[in-house]
Amino acid sequence: MYKTMRVPLALLACFLLAPAALAEEPAFRTDADGDERLPWFQIQPGEFPPEGSAHYYSGELIALDHVNRRGTLRVDRTDAQRRSHWDLPVDFRLLPYGAIYYHGAPAALRDIPIGTHLHGLFYIKDPSDPGMKPEFYNRESLEVDFNQAFLLEDDFSHYARKKRAWRIDAIDRETGELTAVEVDLDGGRPAEKPSTFDIVPATRVWQGRRIATPADLAPGQIVQLNLTWATLFGPGRCTNVWIDDESRAVATAQQLAVHHQHQRERGLAGWVDEVDNQKRIVTVTLFGGVDSKLLESLQPNTTVTAVVAEPSLRSYDQVNDRKGGPLLSVESIPVEPGSSGVQIRFQPSLLLEGFRPDRIVRIFPSGWPIESIPQEERLWPARD
Repeated sequence: MYKTMRVPLALLACFLLAPAALAEEPAFRTDADGDERLPWFQIQPGEFPPEGSAHYYSGELIALDHVNRRGTLRVDRTDAQRRSHWDLPVDFRLLPYGAIYYHGAPAALRDIPIGTHLHGLFYIKDPSDPGMKPEFYNRESLEVDFNQAFLLEDDFSHYARKKRAWRIDAIDRETGELTAVEVDLDGGRPAEKPSTFDIVPATRVWQGRRIATPADLAPGQIVQLNLTWATLFGPGRCTNVWIDDESRAVATAQQLAVHHQHQRERGLAGWVDEVDNQKRIVTVTLFGGVDSKLLESLQPNTTVTAVVAEPSLRSYDQVNDRKGGPLLSVESIPVEPGSSGVQIRFQPSLLLEGFRPDRIVRIFPSGWPIESIPQEERLWPARD
């Protein structure tokens, strides 16, 4: 016969509350909570990362390999760094679903000029990644382990996304100093402390559809800035200043046209979720970071063509190494960080070796031309 064991009410309450308490315990560290006892989120193959799990830092683009979606940032100076660790570089690679924005529109790494100041969201390196070899007297940036880029955006895009801009408070035309304060475009409070930027002879000023001059800058204007040499000499030097809404809209429209052409010539990237080998049906979730109008080209009861790609999004020979077939469905799924929220099912005439779960493909909707891309972008044929 079993005996009844009496449990104190306080202890019983602990048992009852324990599962709930454990469920609420964060699984990883974030910029928002800064709990150093927790590990940073580690990217998992075939899974999009959770919201808010990336780490932010900014810096200047000092080297790039646009073909392999890699580059180097000189990290901005912060109060967390010792003076001996200022201006150290970090090599990064864009995640397959990593997005780039330039002038307020989606972009490719090739669109970003060297010297552009960028804001980024990054994930900690893969455990198998040996990381950078220290080149500056064995010193490394505090951010050196965060080399998997999820988002990169220039100052224009960063502040526009946050609905922020700069209000010019003063201009010293003799010294070339522009004093401005960050403001909220929705009417919120401006920043308490103004910043002073350098206007140099190379600074481009845009007004409407024309190239203006620094003489057209005036106190009270709400502008967007792009910077270089940020934190090296004050907040930075202005490479571009957009004076009005029209000039900003023109810059965005121009970059959007560049983006459309780039994507149409290389296809929309996504990864394979599922393959029905018997029916030859492939299910693909398309990555985010592309203009939504491009996704509208995917219509059921049309056809698509798919090519196999690598995590760098490089394909092999898209003219010959491709298979197409009917587009069976286009569905909206919950949007996750890195995902477009669009999932398609298509039936290629033959299943290629790369049509496997978690592998990456590039999709060409019906009507998109499939032409040869530059040889240096292709993975096949290999060079001797």
